[in-house]
Amino acid sequence: MTAEATPAGETGGKVTIVFDREQASVPRRQGETLLESARRAGMTPPFSCEAGNCGTCMAKLLEGTATMRVNDALDDDEVADGYVLTCQAVPDCDSITVSYDED
Repeated sequence: MTAEATPAGETGGKVTIVFDREQASVPRRQGETLLESARRAGMTPPFSCEAGNCGTCMAKLLEGTATMRVNDALDDDEVADGYVLTCQAVPDCDSITVSYDED
């Protein structure tokens, strides 16, 4: 039995994005934000400043955890409820699911 090589930059995990009632998954890449993963999946989720200031890219974590590099838009209650700024959120785990469709 031989192990398959993981492509450069990929970690072996997966990022699943739910947007506009569609779902797509891509291999997780080290240091890539959830917004970057969504774009790589061919999706066009909302964003504006890409600096963690406006909240336009807010989405809810359905599975897994992520750390936001900057958060100047969400309050503590929103973060406690599982919301992240996808332009700043980097997965902390192998498999993560985030939804832009949550209210």
